[in-house]
Amino acid sequence: MTTSTKTHRALATLKLPKSVPALIAYAAQIIKAMTANAYFPNPTPAIAALQKGADDLMAAQTGAQARTKGAVALRNEKKAALVTLLEELRTFVQSQADANPENGASMIESSGISLRKATVRPALGFHAKAGSVSGTVKVAAPSAARRASYEWQYSIDGGKTWITMPPTLQSRTSVVGLQPQTSVQFKYRSVMKTGPADWSQIISFMVQ
Repeated sequence: MTTSTKTHRALATLKLPKSVPALIAYAAQIIKAMTANAYFPNPTPAIAALQKGADDLMAAQTGAQARTKGAVALRNEKKAALVTLLEELRTFVQSQADANPENGASMIESSGISLRKATVRPALGFHAKAGSVSGTVKVAAPSAARRASYEWQYSIDGGKTWITMPPTLQSRTSVVGLQPQTSVQFKYRSVMKTGPADWSQIISFMVQ
């Protein structure tokens, strides 16, 4: 049975406040953190653009509070524009963190944007797992090609003899009716227009 190791990807996450004053303060916090930040010497969008977006929203908010005609619509427009700039900055910070995974978390934290770690499971290789019914085993392999087919065999006597399973067009299959608490070995090979590949490595699985 093949096992995989979990790794963690650092994710940049915006926690956008709903109120305009809080959003302006949030943007100011990020602008301060990004200014002269060694990790991001040339951020996209530029600090000046972010500052202008925050200033424009502040001015529009003042107009809305004074109940100037059309001020609420203008404020909402400036709010959406600032949110767009912050989203663009989050995308930029994420791209830089992904390019430097060893320092990704520190980079995101230094930007003033929130950090979240996501568990990433590497793609599994050839592996087996228990089915939903006792005596059933599900087997799966990496996809070989778009139009490949797959041949499967299993052994219940330590590889002395092999039982051929029905071929499949997908890189997975299952076998039923196995004796629980016995070790079964599996192997497969892909078949393409050029012919069959070599048989895979053999994996063993204890039937549940």
